[in-house]
Amino acid sequence: MNINNIRQVYLIGIGGIGMSALARYFRHLGCLVGGYDKTETELTRQLVSEGIAINYTDDFDVINDEFKSPDEHTLIIYTPAVPSELGILNRFQELGHALFKRSQVLGLISQNKFTIAVAGTHGKTTTTALIAHILTESGFGCSAFLGGLSTNYNTNVLFSDNDVMVVEADEFDRSFLTLYPDIAVVTSADADHLDIYGDKGQLHESFRLFLGQLHEHGTRIIRAGLPFEADTYYSATQAAEAYADNVRVKGGDFYFDYIYNGRRISDIRLGIPGRHNVENAVAATVVAQVLKIPMTKITHALSSFAGVKRRFEYIVKTVDTIFIDDYAHHPEELKAFFSAVKQLYPKRKLTAIFQPHLYSRTRDFVAGFAEALAMVDTLLLMEIYPAREMPIKGVDARMLLEKIAISDKHILDHDNIKNYVRNTRPELLVTVGAGNVDLLVKPLKAILEHE
Repeated sequence: MNINNIRQVYLIGIGGIGMSALARYFRHLGCLVGGYDKTETELTRQLVSEGIAINYTDDFDVINDEFKSPDEHTLIIYTPAVPSELGILNRFQELGHALFKRSQVLGLISQNKFTIAVAGTHGKTTTTALIAHILTESGFGCSAFLGGLSTNYNTNVLFSDNDVMVVEADEFDRSFLTLYPDIAVVTSADADHLDIYGDKGQLHESFRLFLGQLHEHGTRIIRAGLPFEADTYYSATQAAEAYADNVRVKGGDFYFDYIYNGRRISDIRLGIPGRHNVENAVAATVVAQVLKIPMTKITHALSSFAGVKRRFEYIVKTVDTIFIDDYAHHPEELKAFFSAVKQLYPKRKLTAIFQPHLYSRTRDFVAGFAEALAMVDTLLLMEIYPAREMPIKGVDARMLLEKIAISDKHILDHDNIKNYVRNTRPELLVTVGAGNVDLLVKPLKAILEHE
């Protein structure tokens, strides 16, 4: 597949955050772009407004004929999240189309570019967005594929005339093995996706393979404590070649000192909260320094970074009410998120709405989830969001709830959660999870602001 010959692109599962970025990329190049998704969302509506046709029924006949002929100018992309029995998917295959995964296409796009790839079981989306923002804000420039919507740019893809590309490297389904980066960052490698890998050892081996694909003379930037060889180790919790020191909250903002090879840059303000995000900022700063971006431009960009949608996103912020939404769906992410919330608002009672994501993840990390969720004062637990999985016997919200060592805990559905918030008016409310818990954000915002 010669990516430069492509004139029309059809994406099956276009509403996903990674797939929609590819749709926007090819639309920007002037290609005819269309796609299918099961459900209409705010993101798919945005794509339609940008000139991308989307259908929501599994009906091949409604697809534009220009996508149907298999030739060198047509690219069909699918996400493994769509079921294998999907009629549109199978019809394209029957017609002789070569179908490409999203990750394969990212690999093709990045082939002739200077690629900065950020991998990790958590932290990679914010770190990718931080790097892209520093490069953009400083005038260095980059194209970028982000795993979330950047608040600064209100998009998940950025464009530049230079040949530098920043990409989130996804370990799920070993997708990142399609990338051959010039700079590789690894933010974390906690056990996850055990339905794919089986155990942590296999997960780590996949990360080693990813790092082994680094171009000659490339740079490996690895969080300290991970079992991988690095050119630079970084941290926000211990001394390393690059690390954050004196992390503190001042005036509601996070500040830190940056130490790199013994040199200290003091009093850097970060535009988003949390020690875990300070650590992400340290990684992004190292990348920028490798590219020889002046430190004054780096610190300015860190201060102006507004974050990523659903990553510590303030929904309501008034004297009486704080409401924050976050994508955290792994025990370590939950611990980092709750710690940041409690550090910012130590005197407020924390009410958390959490939706577990995947039966297998809930089963595999039930002890970790129980420990993390015990950090809140009141827990409103939703049933498990199945995503791609079938139910597992004995694995449900009740099983998890019983292991959480707090007294004020409840299992509620969407409607009952709205009623609970309406009646109790929490002073510090968070929604967390990777399923459809985000559908509660707008109605809860309306309740807290207007009712």
